[in-house]
Amino acid sequence: MPAGDAPLNEIIDSPATTMPIRPAEAAAQPLDEWVAVGDGVGLHVRRWAPEVDTVAGPDFVLVHGLSSNARLWDQVAIRLASAGYRAVAVDLRSHGESDAPDQGYDTGTAASDVADVAAALGITGAIVVGQSWGGNVVLRLVAEHPGVASAVVLVDGGWFSPSTEFTSWESAERALRPPDVDGRSAAAMRGVLRSAHPAWSDAAIDATAANLVELPDGTIRRRLSIPHHMQIVRSMWEDPPAADYPRVHVPVLLLPALPADPGAADTRRARVARAAAAFSDATIREYVGGDHDLHAQQPERVAEDLLAMAGRLDGTARGRNSAAGRELSEERQN
Repeated sequence: MPAGDAPLNEIIDSPATTMPIRPAEAAAQPLDEWVAVGDGVGLHVRRWAPEVDTVAGPDFVLVHGLSSNARLWDQVAIRLASAGYRAVAVDLRSHGESDAPDQGYDTGTAASDVADVAAALGITGAIVVGQSWGGNVVLRLVAEHPGVASAVVLVDGGWFSPSTEFTSWESAERALRPPDVDGRSAAAMRGVLRSAHPAWSDAAIDATAANLVELPDGTIRRRLSIPHHMQIVRSMWEDPPAADYPRVHVPVLLLPALPADPGAADTRRARVARAAAAFSDATIREYVGGDHDLHAQQPERVAEDLLAMAGRLDGTARGRNSAAGRELSEERQN
């Protein structure tokens, strides 16, 4: 379907077609800074900008998932910048380099925090991208702060709710509690990450290791404590993303990671299709055999899909401008 046509509500599994991307090494390095949000909490952001003076289109706002961090977006963001776009990746509370207050570990607060970051940086009409729980966050962001976004991209997230997958909170709590890794060897943990993700780049492994703090004695501790982690999981239980679907009135791109097993893939595909059907304008791009952290595993393809969305918005804007020009010309002739 040509760029600019809407609604889309379709499933696509072919590679995206986008503008050429310069080599990733050619992009500028990110600018790291901190932005004060609600309650004076400081959030760390990584800002990427193209080396050219002219920006190609809307900004990208990149939101990580639960117990992740902004650096996981680096290899995507550098490709967006190489294509001429600005990108901002946010560390949510207790994630990455951001502050770790005692409160605010829920989807609503996270969305408000991202809105505060966007306001502080003067960002409007962005393509907001959320991975995993970050998908829930950006849906709430768009629902309650519609001026921030012109489109939403959900990277294997935004459709999972523990309350629909488990029969009780107690069973969800047991299954979703993360392992206690504090005190383990940093070197050993990196080996575990490399063994689990042999195809990932070193940059992706380094970014994942940044979910942990390496202490002077060579051991690690979690940045996001288990109690705060479980507060977020409880928020996901009590506040499922589907409640926000009717309030999203911009194009939505869903990028699900599907199992290689056909039967398991069909089960997950049906869940994603139900979510897509709730939006007025939705497209699904499947990553069969993909990891949950698609942005770490396949940053080139994720960047291509994000750029395709930007191209679609640009085509829509040109179409509106062309139509407005024709109307104005007709008025003058009359």
